[in-house]
Amino acid sequence: MTGTFRLIGLELRRISLPLVTAFTTSFGSENHRDILLLRVELERENTIFEGWGECVAPNDPTYSAEYVAAAEMVIEQHLFARLAGSERIAAAEVHRLLRAVKGHPMAKASLEMAILDAELRAEGTCLATHLHGDQPLTRDRIPAGVSVGIFADLDQLLAAVQGYVDDGYQRIKLKIQPGWDIDPVREVRALIGPELGLQVDANTAYTRHDAAHLRLLDEFDLLLIEQPLPEDDLLGHRDLANAIDTPICLDESIISVTTALDAIDIGAAEIINIKPGRVGGYLEARRIHDLCRDRGIPAWCGGMLETGIGRAANASLASLPGFTLPGDISAAERFYARDIVVAPITLVEGNVVVPTSPGLGFDLDQGILEAATRSTRHLRSESR
Repeated sequence: MTGTFRLIGLELRRISLPLVTAFTTSFGSENHRDILLLRVELERENTIFEGWGECVAPNDPTYSAEYVAAAEMVIEQHLFARLAGSERIAAAEVHRLLRAVKGHPMAKASLEMAILDAELRAEGTCLATHLHGDQPLTRDRIPAGVSVGIFADLDQLLAAVQGYVDDGYQRIKLKIQPGWDIDPVREVRALIGPELGLQVDANTAYTRHDAAHLRLLDEFDLLLIEQPLPEDDLLGHRDLANAIDTPICLDESIISVTTALDAIDIGAAEIINIKPGRVGGYLEARRIHDLCRDRGIPAWCGGMLETGIGRAANASLASLPGFTLPGDISAAERFYARDIVVAPITLVEGNVVVPTSPGLGFDLDQGILEAATRSTRHLRSESR
């Protein structure tokens, strides 16, 4: 990046978007998303550059300790002042400038994301190119996977899965929990056949005592079982990896390069799901990607029901060469009847096209955005 930016303003915008269908996991059900969007204003040589970010913190503190209302509060009361008080701001400096505030990676990631969007728009560079650094882009599209929630009965599940197969998705991920695991997986594997990629996501729903039960999943030739045990149980995941044939993938346990390295070193993570919001931003996500690639650990890009802002950024991240498994970057219509961007992500022969326009790779649909907006707050730098 050339020149020096100052952060002079921040808009906190809460929007509400209904989901096409309820999305149910072991954490609970969601029918709508209460979403926090950020718009930053960076100044360089008397020119203002705008950038947008999306906070992926969910409605309630169930996936992690973070939730959307708390994220808005910590940004307003603690994070913004630390960035606005800096003489020079850059996305690469956000992690250091906010280090004194413990935790809150999703809130921090949304600020880094918005600043990165503004920087890249100012330089006329797309996120994929920036993340690749000196290496050329080798993929202009990435394979699309879809995450399928827990249903009231098997018939509903199979109907939903068949629809995604017909759409061309290259990988199916089933949410599971005790009482909804072996039979649904067996039925879905029979439906889709042996060739299509199938994996399951437990979202921490099992314990160390469930190894024998989880071993029953081995017969279905799954790509992986994602986060079967609580996030703090690395040793339990290590022991489970030794007890079953299905590869163990960690999600909630991976919150930084350090935790990823520890999990790999002790044998708790045979595969890693990298979610930018969970690890504090796209730059930390790239570092974890680099670690996985160096260690020969397969990685993929997870999703958090993002709007077109986060979905575009995730597609750019997933274009990195170490993402060797299809991620959760589905078409926007999987979750939202109408996204807030002009050109929502769609499937192209089972793939998602990597954005190449400056910034994170989206343009907002102002009419849809305004209709979805429930509140806005504006913060200004005191030195402005």
